[in-house]
Amino acid sequence: MELAHSLLLNEEAYNQLGEVQKAEFIFDWLRYLEKLLVATSRSDVREIQKTLVEQLLSLLNSSPGPPTRKLLAKNLALLYSIGDTFSVYETIDKCNDLIRSKDDSPSYLPTKLAAVVCLGSLYKKLGRILGNTFTDTVGNILRAMKSAESQGRYEIMLSLQNILNGLGAAATPCYRDVYKAARSCLTDRSMAVRCAAAKCLLELQNEAVFMWSTDLDSVATLCFKSFEGSNYDVRISVSKLLGTVLANAIISKHAGAASRQSIRRVSLEDVLELLGTGFLRGSSGFLRASGDMLKGTSSVSRDVRVGVTQAYVVFISTLGGAWLEKNFAAFLSHILSLVSQSHPKATQTQIDAVCSRRCVSFILRATVGGLLGEKAQIAAAKDICQAIWKLKKVMDAVMSDGNLETRLGSADVAASQHMLVCALQELGNLIHSLGTTAAPLLQDSSAGILDNVISVTLHPSISVRLAAAWCLCCIAVALPSYLTPLLDRCLERLTVLKSSPEAVTGFSFAVAALLGAVKHCPLGIPHGKGKIIMALAEDLLCSAAQNSRLSAQRTQAGWLLIAALMTLGPAFVSHHLARVLLLWKCVFPVSPKDLETEKSRGDSFTWQVTLEGRAGALCAIKSFVAHCGDLLTEEVIQHLLPPLPCAVDLLTQLSSILKTYGSPLKTPSVVYRQRLYELLILLSPETYEGNLSAILKELAADLTAPDIQVAASTFLLPPLCHQDDLLILSPLLQETDHRFIEEQLLLGSGIACGSLEYDPYSIYKKDVEGDSVPKPLPPTLSVTSSAVKLFGVVCAHVGEAQRLLILEQLLDSIKHTKGARQQVVQLHVVSSVSSFLKYVAGSKGQLGPEEVRRPVLALVMGALESPNPLLRCAAAEAWARLAQVVDDGAFTAALAQVSFDKLKSARDAVTRTGHSLALGSLHRYLGGISSQHLNSCVGILYTLSQDSTSPDVQTWALHSLSLIIDSAGPLYYTHAEPTLSLIIMLLLNVPPTHAEVHQSLGRCLNALITTLGPELQGNSTSVSTLRSSCLLGCAVMQDNPDCLVQAQAISCLQQLHMFAPRHVNLSSLVSCLCVNLCSPYLLLRRAVLACLRQLVQREAAEVSEHAVMLAKNSREELTLDANIREVGLEGALLTLLDKETDQKLCHDIKETLNHMLTSMAVDKLSFWLKLCKDVLAASADFVTVTCVDTMQEEEGDKGDDASVLTSRKDGRPHPFTNPRWATRVFAAECVCRIINQCENAHSAHFDVALAQEMKKKDSRNDFLVLHLADLIRMAFMAATDHSDQLRLSGLETLLVVIRRFATIPEPEFPGHVILEQYQANVGAALRPAFTSETPPDVTAKACQVCSAWIASGVVSDLNDIRRVHQLLVASLTKIQVGKEALSHLYNESASTMEILAVLKAWAEVYIIAVERHKNHRQPLKTPACSEESVGNGSISPDGLLDLVHADLGTLSRLWLAALQDFALLTLPSEFASQLPVEGGAFYTAETSENAKLHYYNSWALILHATALWLTSTGFVVADPDEGAPNLSRPVTPTSMCQGSSSGPAVKSPEDVYTERFHLILGISVKFLCSLRSDATMESITACLHALQALLDVPWPRSKIGSDQDLGIELLNVLHRVILTRESPSIQLASLEVVRQIICAAQEHVKEKRRSAEVDDGAAEKETLPEFGEGKDTGGLVPGKSLVFATLELCVCILVRQLPGLNPKLTGSPGVKATKPQMLSEDGSRLVSAALVILSELPAVCSPEGSISILPTILYLTIGVLRETAVKLPGGQLSSTVAASLQALKGILSSPMARAEKSHTAWTDLLRSALTTILDCWDPVDGTHQELDEVSLLTAVTVFILSTSPEVTTIPCLQKRCIEKFKATLEIKDPMVQIKTYQLLLSIFQYPNPAVSYPYIYSLVSSIVEKLQEIDRRKPEDTTELQIFQEGIKVLEALVAVAEEQHRSQLVACLLPILISFLLDENALGSATSVMRNLHDFALQNLMQIGPQYSSVFKSVMASSPALKARLEAAIKGNQETVKVKTPTSKHTKNSGKSSSIQLKTNFL
Repeated sequence: MELAHSLLLNEEAYNQLGEVQKAEFIFDWLRYLEKLLVATSRSDVREIQKTLVEQLLSLLNSSPGPPTRKLLAKNLALLYSIGDTFSVYETIDKCNDLIRSKDDSPSYLPTKLAAVVCLGSLYKKLGRILGNTFTDTVGNILRAMKSAESQGRYEIMLSLQNILNGLGAAATPCYRDVYKAARSCLTDRSMAVRCAAAKCLLELQNEAVFMWSTDLDSVATLCFKSFEGSNYDVRISVSKLLGTVLANAIISKHAGAASRQSIRRVSLEDVLELLGTGFLRGSSGFLRASGDMLKGTSSVSRDVRVGVTQAYVVFISTLGGAWLEKNFAAFLSHILSLVSQSHPKATQTQIDAVCSRRCVSFILRATVGGLLGEKAQIAAAKDICQAIWKLKKVMDAVMSDGNLETRLGSADVAASQHMLVCALQELGNLIHSLGTTAAPLLQDSSAGILDNVISVTLHPSISVRLAAAWCLCCIAVALPSYLTPLLDRCLERLTVLKSSPEAVTGFSFAVAALLGAVKHCPLGIPHGKGKIIMALAEDLLCSAAQNSRLSAQRTQAGWLLIAALMTLGPAFVSHHLARVLLLWKCVFPVSPKDLETEKSRGDSFTWQVTLEGRAGALCAIKSFVAHCGDLLTEEVIQHLLPPLPCAVDLLTQLSSILKTYGSPLKTPSVVYRQRLYELLILLSPETYEGNLSAILKELAADLTAPDIQVAASTFLLPPLCHQDDLLILSPLLQETDHRFIEEQLLLGSGIACGSLEYDPYSIYKKDVEGDSVPKPLPPTLSVTSSAVKLFGVVCAHVGEAQRLLILEQLLDSIKHTKGARQQVVQLHVVSSVSSFLKYVAGSKGQLGPEEVRRPVLALVMGALESPNPLLRCAAAEAWARLAQVVDDGAFTAALAQVSFDKLKSARDAVTRTGHSLALGSLHRYLGGISSQHLNSCVGILYTLSQDSTSPDVQTWALHSLSLIIDSAGPLYYTHAEPTLSLIIMLLLNVPPTHAEVHQSLGRCLNALITTLGPELQGNSTSVSTLRSSCLLGCAVMQDNPDCLVQAQAISCLQQLHMFAPRHVNLSSLVSCLCVNLCSPYLLLRRAVLACLRQLVQREAAEVSEHAVMLAKNSREELTLDANIREVGLEGALLTLLDKETDQKLCHDIKETLNHMLTSMAVDKLSFWLKLCKDVLAASADFVTVTCVDTMQEEEGDKGDDASVLTSRKDGRPHPFTNPRWATRVFAAECVCRIINQCENAHSAHFDVALAQEMKKKDSRNDFLVLHLADLIRMAFMAATDHSDQLRLSGLETLLVVIRRFATIPEPEFPGHVILEQYQANVGAALRPAFTSETPPDVTAKACQVCSAWIASGVVSDLNDIRRVHQLLVASLTKIQVGKEALSHLYNESASTMEILAVLKAWAEVYIIAVERHKNHRQPLKTPACSEESVGNGSISPDGLLDLVHADLGTLSRLWLAALQDFALLTLPSEFASQLPVEGGAFYTAETSENAKLHYYNSWALILHATALWLTSTGFVVADPDEGAPNLSRPVTPTSMCQGSSSGPAVKSPEDVYTERFHLILGISVKFLCSLRSDATMESITACLHALQALLDVPWPRSKIGSDQDLGIELLNVLHRVILTRESPSIQLASLEVVRQIICAAQEHVKEKRRSAEVDDGAAEKETLPEFGEGKDTGGLVPGKSLVFATLELCVCILVRQLPGLNPKLTGSPGVKATKPQMLSEDGSRLVSAALVILSELPAVCSPEGSISILPTILYLTIGVLRETAVKLPGGQLSSTVAASLQALKGILSSPMARAEKSHTAWTDLLRSALTTILDCWDPVDGTHQELDEVSLLTAVTVFILSTSPEVTTIPCLQKRCIEKFKATLEIKDPMVQIKTYQLLLSIFQYPNPAVSYPYIYSLVSSIVEKLQEIDRRKPEDTTELQIFQEGIKVLEALVAVAEEQHRSQLVACLLPILISFLLDENALGSATSVMRNLHDFALQNLMQIGPQYSSVFKSVMASSPALKARLEAAIKGNQETVKVKTPTSKHTKNSGKSSSIQLKTNFL
C-alpha cells in the first residue's frame, strides 16, 4: 500500500496486482492524492498536471466502483482548481462523450456513472469559470436520464445538485428543465432516486424563485405524491425540501426579484392551508378529491400523513424559535384544527383519529418543546390553556342545550375531543419539561391552568378525561408542591359528584394518575391520603350495585384507585392489605357451582359490570405483586391464591357466555383475558399449578383463533428476536427521532397504534420511554402478546405428554388455515414457540423427549421460509434456541446440515435469507460449532454475499457472517484476510443505493476488528496489510451517503482506536465526528458520542484542539461550525445536551463532558468557568433576583449585590440561548467538579498571594482563587433560580465554595479572609430558601450551607453572623412544634428531613462555637495576645457561643429527642413490637422506613453536640425540664421506658443522667461496632469526638471506671474501628478515647485505695486488699481485663506502624537488628499516643498485675526507641523517640517500682530493660547499626536518674554505662558531644552520691583533657564554642558537688582553662566573633567563680602571676570597650551582656 502514496499513479506497481487489489490500490492512491494536492505548491502541480489528468481520465474507463468514482471526481476538480484550467474543457467534452455513448452493456455502466459524477464535481468546484459550457452539459445529462436505470438516475440527480451548487444564479436558463426532470424522479420507483431528487430540488430552490412562488402548489402536491409508499430516508429528504420551500415562500428573501416580477406574496394562512391539505387529503390533489370525499372512501395513506407531519416540523424549525413565538397562536389553532370536526377525514375511525392525534402531538412537541426557550414555553402554555378553555366553552354550551338536539351534541363532542386530547397532552409535556420553572405559570391566576384542566375532567369523552388526568399527573411531577392539593381537590370532587358517571371516571382517572406521579416526587404525599383513598375506593365498590346507571363506572373507579394505590409501595399498602384481600376474595364466586348459577342468572349488562369488576380486581392484584414484593409473605400468598382457580374457570367459560350475550361483551371479555394473563405472568407458575392445563388450552385457542385479521408482526416479534438482528430489517425498527410517529407505519394499515383510551389502567404507569404519554395497544393486540408470553411459561411447566399434544395441535392449526388467516396463525404460533424456547433456555430447563422436538422443528422450519422477514428473523432465533435447549452436538450438526442443504439447492431469496441467518444464530448461541462447520459456513456465506442480483440475500448473509466472526473469536484468524478482502471488494463495488448491504458490511468489519483486537498493533507485514485494509474500509464507509453506514464507520474507527490508537488519524476522525454532531439521524449522533466519549478518556486535549482547528479552517458551512469556533467542542456539546431528548445520548454527552473536564479543566480554567457561567447566566431571571437581593439588605451592602446583577451588557450575541433547567443544573454540577479537580492540582489554586505572583510571571497561568467572584456569582444565580433542582445544585456549589475557600487569607488585609467580601451574596442566596413555600429538601440543604458558613469563621463580626444566624433561629422556631406542625403538602418523612437538617445545622454551629471557645482559652495566659484580638474589632470567641446559648435549652431537648428516635429506629427488627405506636418525636410510625435515612444523615453531629452540651453542664443541671416549655408533647428522654400505668413517676437527676449517658454511649457503641461500608468519615469522627467530650468530665468517667465490663466493651469496639478504618485521624481520635478510659480506670483505682486507707486507717496496713487489675495473683484474663484489652489495641497500632516489633515477623523473640526508620507525621502521632497509653497502664494494676504487664510494656517502649532512633541533623530527637523516652520515664517512676510487693520483681525487670538498651549499641552479625547514640544515651540517663539506685548501681551494668559515655565522648560529631555533656551534667548533679560518683571518677579526667585540647586548638566555629561551654558547665557543676578537700584542685584545673581564653584590649578589637563570645563567656564565669570560692581563687592567682596579669588586662579592656560604645547610639548585640559584666566587676 505504501507504493500508492505518490503524486502520480505508480503504474508499475499497479499492473502487478490482481483485480481486487487493483481497486484497493486505486482507491488508496486517490485518497492520498486528495490530501497531497492541497499541500503541494501550484507550480509543482502544473508540472505534472497533464500526466495526472491523463491518468485520472484513463481510470474513468476502468469501470471504477461508486466510492472510487466519487473520489476520482473530487481529485479532478481539485486538480483543476489548483493548477491550470485550460484543458478543463477537453475533460468536460470527454465526460460528455462517455455519457452520450450508445453502449448500454452493464460493464460500461460504471464508466458512464463516473463521467456523470465527474461533471458534477467539476462544476461544483470551478463554478462560473465554466459558465458557457453548462447548457450543453445539463442538456446532455438530462437526455441521458431518459434511458438511464435507477443508479444512473440517482447519480444524475446528485450531479445536477452539484452543478447547481457551483453555478448558482448563473444556471437560470436550465432551471425549468432541471425542475421537470427532478419532478419525475421525485416519484421514482427507487427510493434512493427520490432522495437524490429531493436534494437536487432543495439546491434548486435556493435560486429558482418560481418554486416557492408560482409553482408552490405543484411543488407541494408533488411532495405529497413522493411521500406515498416512501421509506424513512425519503420522508426525511422530501419533508426537508417541502418545509424549506414553504418557509422560503413566507420569508421570500429575494426582495429584488419580487419587485421585478409580479410574484404573488404567500401568506402564512396559505402555506398552512397547503400543508393541511396534504395532511388531510394526501396526494389526491384538490380537484379529484371532491368525488372521493363525497363517496367517503378515500383515506389518506399513513406515510403521506407522517411525511407531512415531518414537513410541518421542518417548516417551523426553518423559520426558527423567534418566529414561532410571534405566530404561535395562529399556528396552534391550525395544528389543532387538523383533528377537529371540520375535517372528519382525519378522524373518521378510531384508528385514524389516534394516528392523526399522534402526528399533531409530534408537531407540537418538536416545535414548542424543541425551539422555544423556557419563557416562550410558558407563554405557549398559556395559549394552549386558552385554546382548551374555548373548546370547553363550546362543549358546555352543547351540554346545557342537550335536551333540544341531542344528536348534534354527540357530533360536537366527538369533534372537539381530539383537539382537547392533543392540547392537554402538549400542555402536560410542556409543564413536565419545565419542571419547577413552571411555578409562575401556575401561580398566574389569569391563566387559570389548574381550573381549566380540572374542569375538562368532566368531558363526556373518555379520551379527554384520560388526557386531562395525564396532564394533572405531569403538573404534579413537575411541581411536587401541587401534588397533595391536586389530590385533595380531585378526591373532594369525586366524593361530591359521586352520582355523575363522567365525574366518577374522570376524577378517578385523575386520582390514579396523581398516585402514579408520587414515585417521581421524592418528597411524597402525606401517609393519611392512603386511608382516604382506600375508604373511597371501598365506598365506590360497595355502592356500585345501588344505581345501575353508575355500576360500571363505580366498579372501574374503585378498582382503579386500589390498583394505583399499590404503586405507592409497601409502606402505604401494608395498612390496607387485609381489606384489599377481602375485596379480592369477594369479587369472585367461591366454587365452580356458584359460577354455574351466575351463568344461568345474569344478563348482558350484569356480565359487563361483573367482567369489568373482575378485570379491575385482577389488575389491582397485579399492581400489588409488581410494586409490593416485600409484602408477599407466605401467608399473603395463601390469601391471594383461592380466587385464582375460579378466575381461570371463568376464563374457560368466557366463549360460551359470549355466544349467549353477543357483541357487547366482546371487549370486556378480551380485557378480562388480558388482565388474567398479565397477573399469571407475574406470579410464579407454582402458584397456579392445578390450572396449568386449562390455561394452556385457552391460550392455544386464543392464539389459533384470533380476532385480528391482520398479521401485526411488529409488536409481537421484536422482543423475541435478537436486538442485533432487527438491524437488518426495516429501518423503522431502529430508533429514530421520529419514532413517535413512525411507529404507526410499522404496525401496518389496519392496526391502531397505542393510545391511552385502550387501557385506562395504564394511567398510573409512567411510560417506559421518558416522559411521553403511556401508549397501551388495543386490547386485541395486547391480549395476544400477553398470551404469547404466558404460553412460554405455562408450556414449560406442563407434563411432557400434554406439551407434545399442544405443540402438534398448534402445528395442525397452521396447516388447516388459508391465506391471510394462515399468516396470522403462523405468526402467533411461532411467537409462542419462540417464547417457550426462550423461557426454557433462560431457566435451563429440558425440552423433553425426541417426539417433542419434531413439531417444534417443523414449526420453526416453516417460519424460516416465511415471506415475512420479521418472522424469519424470529425463527432463526428460535432455531438456535432449540439447539441450545436440546444441547446435543449431533442434533446441532444436523440442524446446521439442514441449512447447508437448503442454501445449496434453494434459489429464492426468502429461503436463502432465512437459512443464512439461522447459521449465524446457531453460532451465536453455541459458540463455534466446529472448525469444519466454520469453514463450510464461511464458504457458503461468502458465495451468498456476492449475489449481486439480490441485495437482501447479501445483507442477511453478511449479517450472519458478522455473527459468526463474533462468536468464533480466535478460531477465525485463518479466515481474517479473505474475509477482509471480500468486505473491501463489496464496499468498493456495491452501489450506494443499497445502503442495507453497506450496513451489514460495516457490521462485518466491526466484528472483524473486534476479533483481531490487540493483534492490530503488530508490525509484521501481514498485520499492517490487515490494518490498512481496515482503515481503507472505514474510509469508504465514511464517504457513504447513508447515515447509518457512516455510524458503522465511526464505531469501526472507535474499535480501531481502542486496539491500535497510533494508526488512527485523530484529526480526520474528530472532524468527521464534529460534522455529524447535529445529524438528523439519532443512531449516527449516538455513534458519534459513543466514539467521542472513548476518545476523550485518553486524549481529551487533542480532541478539543482538533475540533477548534477544524472549525476555524473549514470552508464549508458547518451547522455547528460557528458554535465550535466560539465555545469549543465543549460548548457545542453543552448546546447539544440542551436540545437532545434521547436519554442514552444525553448520558453519553454528560460522560464525555465529565471526562473532558477531568483532564482539562485545570489547564483551561477560565474557559470552563466561562462556559458554566454563560449557561447559568443565559437565562437567569434578573428581575426576580434583584428583588430578592436588595429588599432586605442594609444600605451598605447594596454595592456588593449590584455586582451580582450586572449581567451581560455587551452587544455580542450569547453563545447559549435560553438553556433548559436540566442543562443549567449540569453546569452547576460541573462547577463543583472543577473545584474538586483544582484541589488535586497546584496549591496556588487556593492561595491568593501565590496565584497572583505566578500570574505575574506568566499571564497564561490561571488559578481558581482568582475566579472566586465568578464562583460565588454562579452559585448565587443557581441558588435563587425558579427551578428547585437548580437551587439545590446552587446551594451545593455554595457549600463547596465555602468549605474550600473559608480559610484562605486576603493578602491585602492581613487578618481577614478572602470570602469576607461576599457576605451579602451568601446571605442573599440563602434567604429565599427559608420562605414558607420552599420545599423541605431545599430548606434542608440551605440549613447545611448556613451552618457551614457560620462554622467556617469567615465572618468575625457578630452583627454579620446574626443575619445568617437569624435564618436558623427562624427555622428552629418553626420546627419546635414537632412533627405535627410542618406542611401537609408532603410525606411526613419530608418534615422529619427538615427538622433533622435544622438540628444538625445547629449542632454543627454549637460544636464549632465550643471548639473556638476552647482554643481561645488556652493562649489567654499571655496578656499581650488578648489585647491584640480586642484591638482588631473582631468578636470575642465566646460571642458565637453566646448566640447559641440563648437557644441551648430548646436545642438540647430537641437533640436528645432526636437521638432517642434514632436509637429506637436502629433497634433490631425483633424489638419492633416494643416501639411506640405513634412513632417518635420527629417521625410517625408509618413513615419510619423513609425517616431512617434522614436520621442516618444527621445523628452523628447531633450526638457530638449533645455530648458537648452534657459536658458543659458537667451532668449537673438542676432541672431537666428547664428551658423552653413550648413543645407540643414534651420530648424529654424522661418519657422513655415508662410503663403507662405507673403514672408520671418523677426520676431522680441521677437516673436522668444515667439514661442520657447510656443513650449516647449506646448509640456510639452500636454504630462503631457494626460500621457499614458506607459510614462516612464525618460520622465516625463525630462519634469518637462525642465519646471524648463525654469522658472529659468526672461523672461519666466515674461511671466507666466503676463498670469494668463497659470499659472493656468500649475498648474492643475501638480496637475494631482501628482495624477496619485506615484513616489516621480516626485512629488518633480512638486512641484519645482509650486514654480517657484508662484515666477513668486510674481514678477509680485511686479512689478505692484512698477510701480503703481512710476506712482502715487504724487497722494494720498489711491487711489492705489489693486494688487494681491482677489482684493478688497478677493474672489478667483476656476478655475480662481492661488492661489486656488496652494492650491488644496498642500492640495493634504499634505493630502496624513498626512491623519490626512483632516477634513473629522478625522470627526471634530477641531484639533483632533492623535499620531504624522515620515514620510519617501521622504514624509518629499514632505511635506517640499509644506509648502514652502504655505508660499509664501500671497505675491501673495491682502490684502483682503490674509485674505481669511490665515486660510487655518495656519491650514495646524500648522497641519503638530502637526502631525509630534515626540520626537527625542538629542532634534532635525524633518525635517517637521523645515519646518513648517520656513513656520510659513515666514507667520507671511508677509507684509500683517502690511498692514492697513488686519492688524486687520490678528491679530485675528494669535491669533487664537497661541491658537491652545497652545491647542495642553492640554490632549485630558484625554490622554496626545506624542507631542514634544520643537517643540511646538519653534512655540510659533516664534509667540512671528515674529508677531506684539499686537498679543501675550493680557493677556490671554501671561499668557498661560508663563505657558508653566514654565512647560517646570520643565521637567526633560535635552535636553528640554537646548532648553527652548535657546528660552528664544531669547525672553529676544527681543527689545520691552512690549513683553519681562512679561516673564522676571515671569521666572527669577525660572531660578536662578534652577542654584543654580545645584550649590549645582555639575553637573555630559556634558548635565548638558550644561544646566548650557545655564542658565548662559540667566542670562547674563538679566544683559545686565536690567535697571541700577536693574543691581547690578542681578550681585550679578550671581557672587556667578559662583565663587562657581571655583577650587583652588590643586583641579584643581584632578578634573573630567566636573568640569574642568565648572571651565574654570565660570572663563571666570567672566573675562568678571568683566570689564563690575566693580563697582558692586568690591562691591560684598568687601562684601564677601570668594568669593574674592576663585577667586584669582583660577586665580593663572590657571596660574600655564598654565606654567606647556608650556614647554611640548604635547598640550592638552584646551590649546587654557587657553592661551586666560591668556591674559584676564592680562587685569584685
